[in-house]
Order: sequence, then structure tokens, then C-alpha cells
Amino acid sequence: MLSTTTSRATEVLARPFTLGSLTVRNRIAMAPMTREFSPGGVPGTDVAEYYARRAAGGVGLIITEGTYVDHPSAGTRAAVPHFHGERALAGWAGVAAAVHREGGKIVPQLWHVGMARVAGAPPVPQAPRIGPSGIPLEGTETGHTMTRQDLDDVIAAFAAGAAAAEARGFDGIEIHGAHGYLVDQFLWEHTNRRTDGYGGDPVSRTRFAAELVAACRAVVAPDFPILFRLSQWKIGQFDAKLGSTPQELEAVLAPLAEAGVDAFHASTRRYWQPEFDGSTLNLAGWVKKLSGRPTISVGSVGLDTEFTNAFLGRGSGLADIDGLLDRLERDEFDLIAVGRALLADPEWAAKILGGRTEELNAFTVQALKTLS
Repeated sequence: MLSTTTSRATEVLARPFTLGSLTVRNRIAMAPMTREFSPGGVPGTDVAEYYARRAAGGVGLIITEGTYVDHPSAGTRAAVPHFHGERALAGWAGVAAAVHREGGKIVPQLWHVGMARVAGAPPVPQAPRIGPSGIPLEGTETGHTMTRQDLDDVIAAFAAGAAAAEARGFDGIEIHGAHGYLVDQFLWEHTNRRTDGYGGDPVSRTRFAAELVAACRAVVAPDFPILFRLSQWKIGQFDAKLGSTPQELEAVLAPLAEAGVDAFHASTRRYWQPEFDGSTLNLAGWVKKLSGRPTISVGSVGLDTEFTNAFLGRGSGLADIDGLLDRLERDEFDLIAVGRALLADPEWAAKILGGRTEELNAFTVQALKTLS
């Protein structure tokens, strides 16, 4: 006889979900996790095998690692994949085909690091560090404040990536607007000190992201899904907030939804933590409530230890998912993204759905070293 948790997991997680032209077989997504396995920015057959293995293991929707858009300042690592250029796009077409053969769906995450770029770093060493106001998240090393032409160039690069994704057989796109990278640098008042129409109040700070979303929407089919990843926290700034109240958060979400975002991917470090006082809703729950759009939640799913503690060997690496099932049963959010648990065990989804929890592989630091 199936255990109560297994029965619930089958019932709740195995439900298909449709978003525009995309229908996924279950509610489990693979979270985007940065890798450096694409020499020269070109994903090879090993990258296709990496993602196909997770699709074969039961994941419904795969969101790729961040991929650099076609802008000189977009990146800061040599082996992070690009989403531009014939060789890279051909490689990504092979990745999408491999995932589809295993019954999964896949969207690329389009990324520009902005002021997180290291001066002189590849893939374009001479490219400047750029941002809404040239202000870094941490430290004092300033960069280039983006001009109107810079804004237009970056927006065009994201739109080109969106069009390329649809042309190469992907099932949608995700725009990386989280964690203190370029799009998020516009959203956050600490890094956006502009006095033109792209800075000031929350709605004005959202203008760049909204124009970027609208440009992507204009070059793809109306039912081609656009996901937008957002977060309160930033790299190295875990207490940062886009909105300290639901009203402040709604001011950011509304222009993005109006511009064409079909679903939000709300990034948190621990999915079970309430976002605002007086409610048990997590960030994805609040975003769904405020925006009226479907949401993906994420944050230490199936793990009993924080990311930093994993490096110290603390925790067994496994945890139950009853709390997650509770939230999904209430439709607090629509999909759940799984990161480290899928690094440790490519068959995590199939084992959870099939009641084979005793076979789960625990997450360890060694999993990070292979990313196979």
C-alpha cells in the first residue's frame, strides 16, 4: 500500500499544467543552476545529456542555467553558455531536442549580469561593467551608467534571445530578473538612483524590465510563454527587499504582468518561510495573489540544510516534502522548482512520484563538483 505522502505526491505533483502553448506533465520544474561546462559559450552533447537525464528522471519543466544574451557586457565567465551565435544556438537546439525526446519541456533562462560583471573578465574582456547607475551591490568599484542607447541595446539582445528560443524549438523563455543581476538592479532602489523615467518610485524602476518583457513578447507567438524570475534577496544581500509590504511588491508586479509576463518564478532560499507578517504565504504565494499570474516556487526543496551549510557538511541532505504538498494542495503556487536535490539525484522526480523515497540520493558537496 502506498504511504500517505506517496499518495499525496502522486495526486498533487503529477497533475499536468498548461501555460499558453506549454503543457507540462507534472508540477516539478528543474531550477536554473549556473554551470561552466560550455567552453567558448557553446553547449555540447554533455550539456544535452545533463538536461535529458533530468527529463528522463521525470522532471516536467526544465529551466536552463543562465545563458548570456548577445551584449558585450552580459557575462563574466568564459564557460557559461551563450544564447546567441550559430554554434551556441545549434548546441541549444540539440539540448531542447534531447529533453523533448525524454518527454520533458524546456525554457532557456536569458541573463545579463550587469554590475555583477568583473572588470576585464571574459567573454569580452574590454566590455565595461554597466548598470542603471553604475552602482555595485557591494564594494566601491563603480561602473558605467547606462545611456538610452545602452538600454535599447540590452532590450534588443533579450528580444533576439526570445526569438531564437522559439525558432530553435524551446517551449518558452525565462527572463532572469532576480538576485541582483542587471534587470534586478533596475528594480532595486539601492542600485537604481536614476532621475529619468527609469528610476525613482517602484513603478518607474520597473519600466526597463517592462519594456524588455514587451520587446520579447512582440517577437514571439502570443501563446509562447514568458516567465520572469524575481527575488527579494540579492547575492550577498540576503535581507534586501523590492517590497517591504504587499502593496510595494504589487507596484513592481503589475507593470510586468501588463507587459506580457505569463508566469513568475519567485526565488527564495527556503520555500516554507512566510514573506510578510500576518500570513503564511511564501513569496510565490503572494506574487500569485497580487499579480493574478501563475507562479513557480523554489528554495531548498527536499533538503534539510541550507546551501552554505552544505559546504560545511552539515545536515543529512534529505528532508520530507509534506509541507510542500500542503502548499500545493492549497494552490498557493502552481509549480515547484527543485535545484540541489536534482543535482544529487537526476531521478528525484520519478522517485518522489513513485514512492521510492528510500532510494533518494542525498545532496553533498561532491554533487556540486560533477554537475553530471
